[in-house]
Amino acid sequence: MYLSSSRATDSARRGGRGPRPLRRAISGNVLALGLVSLVTDVSAEMVTAVLPLYLVLTLGLSPLQYGLIDGGYAGVTAVVRLLGGQLADRFERRKLVAGVGYGLSAVCKLGLLGAGSSPYALGAVLAADRTGKGIRTAPRDALITLSSHPRDLGTAFGVHRAMDTAGALAGPFAAFAVLWAAPGAYDAVFVVSACLGVLGLLLLMLFVRDRPVRPRTRERRASASVRAALRLVVDRRFGPLCAASGLLGLVTISDGFLYLLLQRELDLAARWLPLLPVGTAVTFLLLAYGFGRLSDRAGARRVYLGGHLALPAAYALLLSPLTGIALVIGVLALHGAFYAATDGVLMAAAGPLVPEALRTSGLAILQTGQALARLVSSVLLGAAWTCWGPGPAVIAAALSLLVALPIAAWLLRFARPDIRA
Repeated sequence: MYLSSSRATDSARRGGRGPRPLRRAISGNVLALGLVSLVTDVSAEMVTAVLPLYLVLTLGLSPLQYGLIDGGYAGVTAVVRLLGGQLADRFERRKLVAGVGYGLSAVCKLGLLGAGSSPYALGAVLAADRTGKGIRTAPRDALITLSSHPRDLGTAFGVHRAMDTAGALAGPFAAFAVLWAAPGAYDAVFVVSACLGVLGLLLLMLFVRDRPVRPRTRERRASASVRAALRLVVDRRFGPLCAASGLLGLVTISDGFLYLLLQRELDLAARWLPLLPVGTAVTFLLLAYGFGRLSDRAGARRVYLGGHLALPAAYALLLSPLTGIALVIGVLALHGAFYAATDGVLMAAAGPLVPEALRTSGLAILQTGQALARLVSSVLLGAAWTCWGPGPAVIAAALSLLVALPIAAWLLRFARPDIRA
């Protein structure tokens, strides 16, 4: 089931149930994938950090228009995400499929140069960029699960996400440095981002090992069919996990909107907006490994649900009289804690619920459900902000999340055999 090159897996099979040293729990393949993600995330976050500034403050898009683009940016890749998962499982070429996604995203950074100031052209390029992310994410996460022992999945994803977040931390600084040196030089940001994207692709090709391909018999091809993948949605354990994550995604304020709310509350100068994601990334980086280890010991369900409690606390701070640096630190720390306790933990919880032959397809289905839910969330929040103003929109989001959490907890009880309570 696991990569033959993973000594950690072989060691685990020989016995021992207690916590293992980090060097044994994390395989070389996971570390290589973490390095690829680190470099690629510097590239991606350079663009992500300047998007709200560029689209709303420079091009003058309304909150509703930004919500449509932001939601499409996260959710338009649903079909491609599922297709990528199917191809990776059916032909057992997870590294190849992931490489196509990394390459497409790198090319799209240069495509932003030709989009000009047209929000429609920008939306199309950003959708293509997210298509690349959608293609690569499930094969990458499947390789992590197949390179690690089930008891160490939380730790493996914690280490990977920490490396990934180190790139997310560096990306806004890189964008800020470019814009500080050349105010308004968004084309320079896009060029540097494209170069880093190409470097990430090269690291994937050189250092990541694909899972060994076994003979593809007729029975194995059938087990990786589209029909078999779609049946996962109604699986008695995996289906409730998908439903719970989709429900919570539906009531989550997107990163871009959160940073715009902070910028509005603090009346920050435009050039400082790209630095707001740094606070989220710092907290994520500090907590990702710890929450991953905690999920291996205490149960992923508890950690995942508990992480969502950080969001209404962050929303409450946005609505409070608190101002200045205290508001920035509080909101961004809670935002980063939310991601550290949910992102990799959810993938670690999902891995053992899906058969090996459908591992990539199953993770793609889970990620697609989240992406579509967040698309709807961005559109609804943009509409609420436009109609009611930012304050009532945040209140509505917070109340919706508090209502959704107990429903999600009830759904996750059906996955208890694999998400320990």
